[in-house]
Amino acid sequence: MFCVECGKDGPIFRDGVCISCYLKTHTFTKGPDIIDLPVCSHCGSYKYKSTWTSDLFGDVIRRLIKHSFQISRELNKVDINTECNETKEGMFCKVYISGFIDDVEITEEHDLSVRLKRTVCDVCSKQFGGYHEAIVQIRTDRTKLTKKETNDFTIFVENIVEESQSKGNRGLFITDVGKGHGGLDFFISEKGPALVIAKKIQERYGGKIKQSSKNIGMKDGRQIYRMTYLIRLPSYKKGDFLRNNNMFLHIVSIHGNTVKMIDLSNWDESTVDIRTIQKAKILGNEELIEEMILVSQTADEIQIMDPKTYGIKVIKKPKPIEFKKEKVKILKTEKQIFLIPNKN
Repeated sequence: MFCVECGKDGPIFRDGVCISCYLKTHTFTKGPDIIDLPVCSHCGSYKYKSTWTSDLFGDVIRRLIKHSFQISRELNKVDINTECNETKEGMFCKVYISGFIDDVEITEEHDLSVRLKRTVCDVCSKQFGGYHEAIVQIRTDRTKLTKKETNDFTIFVENIVEESQSKGNRGLFITDVGKGHGGLDFFISEKGPALVIAKKIQERYGGKIKQSSKNIGMKDGRQIYRMTYLIRLPSYKKGDFLRNNNMFLHIVSIHGNTVKMIDLSNWDESTVDIRTIQKAKILGNEELIEEMILVSQTADEIQIMDPKTYGIKVIKKPKPIEFKKEKVKILKTEKQIFLIPNKN
């Protein structure tokens, strides 16, 4: 058959014309010249419809184009691409919408100005307003947390929050960190993740969790409660050296109420309930460790030299092993010297 437009003999696509002539007289996409896009001045999140998102600008604008533009149902396998440049008002974008009519691929081009409307997102508004649904409190049976412990706990909690945020939980944040009563208070925006944080602290550092709630008002006809999760840490911590009766012990790890220890006399490992060593005396932590130079060794003994005094000591090996490093670590007590296993 002949096309009524170009007169060529061939397949007729529609209305008596071939596909080439049909495409010349039809457009398949139409959209606005200007789109407003709210953006948070503080965190850079974008608002798509009624939801704030931390997605990249390119991903958000493609969703906006798909929502705002009219795309003909004749167009199959639609693909949207953009090339954007920053302007004083926002972003100027070239929009390319591609698809197939039958087996013919077409691309239509549009100019689009994206006006970025600066505002404050829901999460930042809550954060600046001090909003929190839970408090994670860390306390110790000792007088107070050390400076290192305070720093370690802060980094530990921040990493958990950042990991959750990276997985899409924008609503989770730390409103504030309080230092008082010998411990730390983390003010957390959501109750569920706050409990997860408390449990992870317990798993890593031991202790017990105590939960309490406080009625803070009504919302949508329901009582609203703020949760407090108190983690009471044991007197002992990872790395402590203990004397329990005539045994000298080194704490390797604490998980919940379970303690993994090494007997320094023979390097035997054991895992016990923390209550079994409640009466043990804490000698100290890593500040007690001294480094000595390895002079010589036999199957049962090792000769070491103090690098400060050049004094030589011969001590019995806890196990018949060969030391391959030039330096070894020791713990001195009033009557004995103990070799400490390498962490690795």
